Amino acid sequence: MVQSGIKSPQPYARKKARSTIDWNQYDSGEFYDEIISHSGRARPATRSLVAFIRKQTIKHLVSRQHAADLAIQEMGITFTVYSEGQNIDRSWPMDIIPRIIPLQEWRILEEGLIQRLTALNMFIDDIYNKQQILKDKIVPQDIINSSPEFLKECVGAKPRYGVWSHICGSDLVRDNDGTVYVLEDNLRVPSGVSYMLENRAISKRVLPQLFDRNSILPVADYPSQLFDMLVSLSPRAIKHPEIVVMTPGVFNSAYFEHAYLAQRMGAELVEGADLVVGSDDKVYMKTIRGLSPVDVIYRRINDDFLDPDVFRPESALGTPGLFRAWRKGNVGLANAPGAGVADDKVIYTFVPAIIKYYLDQDPIIPNVPSFLCVNSTHRKHVLENLANMVVKPANESGGYGMLVGPASTKKERALFADLIKKNPRNYMAQPALKLSTAPTLCGKNIEPRHLDLRPFVLQGKNHYVTAGGLTRVALRKGSLVVNSSQGGGSKDTWIVDTEAG
Repeated sequence: MVQSGIKSPQPYARKKARSTIDWNQYDSGEFYDEIISHSGRARPATRSLVAFIRKQTIKHLVSRQHAADLAIQEMGITFTVYSEGQNIDRSWPMDIIPRIIPLQEWRILEEGLIQRLTALNMFIDDIYNKQQILKDKIVPQDIINSSPEFLKECVGAKPRYGVWSHICGSDLVRDNDGTVYVLEDNLRVPSGVSYMLENRAISKRVLPQLFDRNSILPVADYPSQLFDMLVSLSPRAIKHPEIVVMTPGVFNSAYFEHAYLAQRMGAELVEGADLVVGSDDKVYMKTIRGLSPVDVIYRRINDDFLDPDVFRPESALGTPGLFRAWRKGNVGLANAPGAGVADDKVIYTFVPAIIKYYLDQDPIIPNVPSFLCVNSTHRKHVLENLANMVVKPANESGGYGMLVGPASTKKERALFADLIKKNPRNYMAQPALKLSTAPTLCGKNIEPRHLDLRPFVLQGKNHYVTAGGLTRVALRKGSLVVNSSQGGGSKDTWIVDTEAG
């Protein structure tokens, strides 16, 4: 039986039959596959893609993949891996077979993402002002007091619209029963949106026929949406406020993205030394014509390095006085300092309660069931079941510092047990989900690989959600770690309107 539901090539075409894609060989096993259902048939939104791939020879698909890889190299689409003290630039890894989500399902996820970021921003604003949620004992006071991301310097601050995290990247995963969960929230300086945009550009170059056959929601408006959101944060009511993108510099792993977004928005790309805070507590940019006022800064620098007068005095990446200018309302900062208090993976476990508290709504997208190691009962359960858990430190990112229980050794589990016992506040755990898969070109075969999705949500005066987001793929067979820094890759994400016609 042909699993895709598409007829097999005709017997007389023997040479072609041996070289075209044989969906009989594709098996995602117990995992939910985004393209092929458990019955072996293409899902409704993916039928055009499956039919197209079935007609291609593996040689032709490999040649298209090579064309995509070459285009990525020519366009300079790179990311940086920090390894053994070295900064290694690598070409962005992209698999040409897209990941598809039907529009009807996406609209629900989109609503859930807006709900989530709205509540999280209300939480951050409350934490730095009234702290009513702590007084009402919805979130324990000691969780906030012990958070390294809670910045006392931000207490009493009032950013415009009460919004602290203006750009959020919440990671979504699908379990083997088809349920979509929020795996974690990235509320400080989330990265990856430039790769989402470039993946689409590459897909259009190597798979143009599929764009003619499918109604795919565009993503190209993100830079203009980002710019409009940043403009809404300007303290000056002028027609053309000055927007800048603040980068740590060329050695940062996401520098490509910083430069890319600045160019696409028509904004200046600056480093900390390019800015100065005047005696009037306003921010200016150094230019060949003198100092020029700056209204909004899209900063890609961590809080610690933002202002040496307030945080790390040795920081050469930030601008002295910048925090003071922001506190006085003389410059907009996205994301605002202190937003990371809600980025804490321990706080993640309270998000359903946070949504209920501020919005009086149930979460549209559920959390993954989670265990707080600071809770003695939870900790005991985690320690007894480390082989089946994913253990995460509270404030790490990029897949670093975590334990994937099913892929771990006895020695690694013993090490994590000691870490948890020594500092339980720093760890939370989740059952290892059976992440969904999608067909991925692996050498000269198409094989299932696990993936997640990072949509990007903007909040300023209004909300905006990307049509899809960055699909990240665990390119290593059996791996659940999708981060590019850990050997992962990516796919273009298509939101397909199956009712368009």
